[in-house]
Amino acid sequence: MFQGFDLNKLVVMIVPLLFAVTFHEVAHGWAAYRLGDPTAKWSGRLTLNPLKHLDPM
Repeated sequence: MFQGFDLNKLVVMIVPLLFAVTFHEVAHGWAAYRLGDPTAKWSGRLTLNPLKHLDPM
């Protein structure tokens, strides 16, 4: 089942993906804020901290 599984390759793929998704969500929040929607700022999501962009739901 786990033949050929390479943890290094997985980490090398996940780190840029995490950065890209975080940057993408910050851009959404920034654009919304510039257009008059302060929700992202109120919820603390105008940051590059990926933990701030996680939702339990």
